[in-house]
Amino acid sequence: MTTVLRPDLDPDVVSEADATLRLITAYRRMRRAERRRVARRASPELRTVLAEVEYAMALERSPGSMAVTLTDGIEMQAPHLVLIDRLFQRMARGESVKALITMPPRHGKSQRAARWAPLWYLSRHPDHRVMIASYGADLAEEHSRWIRDAIKTYGPRIGLALHAGSQAAARFDLADPVTGDRLRGGLVAAGVGGGLTGKGAHLAIVDDPIKDAADAESPTLRRRLWSWWTSVINTRLEPNGSILVIQTRWHEQDLAGRLLEGEDADDWIKIDLPAICDSADDPLGRPIGAALWPGRFNRRTLNKFRRAVGERVWWSLYQQKPRPLEGGVWKWPWITDHRIGPVALRGVDLSRIVVAVDHAGGADDVNDETGLVAAGRTADGHFYVVADQSDRMGADTWGHKACRLALEVDADAIVVEDNFGGDMAKQIIVQAWKELTESGETKGRLMPAVIEVHAKQGKRLRAEPIAQLYSQGLVHHVGEHPRLEGQLVTWIPGMDSPDRMDAAVHALTELADPAAAPSTSGSYSDQRLAGRR
Repeated sequence: MTTVLRPDLDPDVVSEADATLRLITAYRRMRRAERRRVARRASPELRTVLAEVEYAMALERSPGSMAVTLTDGIEMQAPHLVLIDRLFQRMARGESVKALITMPPRHGKSQRAARWAPLWYLSRHPDHRVMIASYGADLAEEHSRWIRDAIKTYGPRIGLALHAGSQAAARFDLADPVTGDRLRGGLVAAGVGGGLTGKGAHLAIVDDPIKDAADAESPTLRRRLWSWWTSVINTRLEPNGSILVIQTRWHEQDLAGRLLEGEDADDWIKIDLPAICDSADDPLGRPIGAALWPGRFNRRTLNKFRRAVGERVWWSLYQQKPRPLEGGVWKWPWITDHRIGPVALRGVDLSRIVVAVDHAGGADDVNDETGLVAAGRTADGHFYVVADQSDRMGADTWGHKACRLALEVDADAIVVEDNFGGDMAKQIIVQAWKELTESGETKGRLMPAVIEVHAKQGKRLRAEPIAQLYSQGLVHHVGEHPRLEGQLVTWIPGMDSPDRMDAAVHALTELADPAAAPSTSGSYSDQRLAGRR
């Protein structure tokens, strides 16, 4: 391709400019260490140019990088905020993302996800439209006003300008920074339940959809929120649009809870960030007990919050595990006062371990949940609930999952209810184990005994002896099992007993029954309990 030069330009100047442009293009593609080497060898004039390039790259890199750069480091960055940045980077690259982030208050979620991130996104796509919704129009408008004012302040540096005729706090359009012509991009904000009329959105952000505990406890307001979600937000997205829900948990059936239980739950990217890590699957890879933002809220500070707000609020707002009110049989302290961590379990000598299944009865995964719980006991009569892997799953799934859990925890028996389907449940377990053996997953392990139970007694008669063990401090939950625990403390005699609870009761009943299997290896002719006391 031939370059046509203006006759009034010096060819040497043009050649030098072309060389500089090629260097800048190559420089942008280099890794940080390579860029540093180039800058050290550059002339003072070129070093000035490269500093400007670095500044532009920092603004482009991510929402957090833009925030730190524009505020000269005043805006804080943290690993959990980087997770939010990465989601917006994916959206800006053109991916259609559905993401749910749950995290505690005062950890920077709204400042990043509802302010800096949409500002950064618009700087990358000034022809796109963004929607922001919060529990009230005032809060949503506050976010929008902040973004609008940031464009007024930083616009020339990030390539954004407001259209002269559309600069309202709750709705504004963007313009070409040079010509002033209206672009297709802009932002609209509204409260949950309000209208979001007009053009569709390439990006929808729902930040804090629930105001407080009173709203969370109201079934009417929860239904209204869900209706708004299904009829307003979801109908405004462009075909390849993205949506982010970021909230603090308030109730087991809040918006996040409904999304986690919905038919499309598997389509969502779920990032759960409790104030104190309580899971080995932490998105940040934190060890158990580590604070989310130790530089700002260390363990001592978080413990003060916990004492101030109480256990129920703590587990909901800070740990993202909302706990329902107590029912008539189990009490929260029976669980929380005797809980142990996975590390402490290593010092416990379990004489028996069983997996219990309370299957939904259907052939597919659209039925009720199948309860799947593992528990063990010691020779001195203490019991440990070690796993809850309950889920909606058909017979072709729960049989394999029960066998894999038995392998994982080294169970000597699988307890399964035979009320529905006769010996079908046992056959499902036997067939699943056979298939895992053929695939090499069992590694020569003996198949656990399959113990069929028939729940002849009323549910209260089955549950109350196990609840009594809890009240005596003899049952210890290893780690957090929020949905199982929620079912236990809300169950009232006369209600249908839920599947997780039934599975736990089956497991603990088997372990508590002295006639079931003495704590010696002599109970099984194949010595499957050898080595356990």
